[in-house]
Amino acid sequence: MLLQAGMREFGLLLRGADDIVAWLCAASAFLALGATFRNGELVRVSLVLTPLSARARRQAETGCLVAALIVAAYATWAISKFVYESWAFKELAQGLIQIPIWIPQMSLVIGSAVLLVAVLDELVAHLRGEKTAYQRAEDERHARKDFSDHL
Repeated sequence: MLLQAGMREFGLLLRGADDIVAWLCAASAFLALGATFRNGELVRVSLVLTPLSARARRQAETGCLVAALIVAAYATWAISKFVYESWAFKELAQGLIQIPIWIPQMSLVIGSAVLLVAVLDELVAHLRGEKTAYQRAEDERHARKDFSDHL
């Protein structure tokens, strides 16, 4: 985007830049999902869980993690099926850059699979009685007196 904007100032045109920017924006959003979840930066249900007793919170958090696992598994399956169909039908990008569309779409498959593994990992840690990565990250922020995640 910056290259395109800078070139525009000099009257130059980078053909296909809109296509590339769109693919990279989608990739940056999806490839960061797993790490964002583990760092406690995704929207979670801590407002609902915090006032619960320890036992009720554990049960509710287990339910939330199981639901998140189901959603992530379904999303990974659906996105993979969609990308497979793009590959099977030899679908090409409709912009100026004519490449097989499954190539940039693979970032969605990889990102959703990474999120699925991250949720599964957190669920296993939670069921073992260990502190989850997102809870450790939240505890570290609170130890630094950083309560910005509650804004």
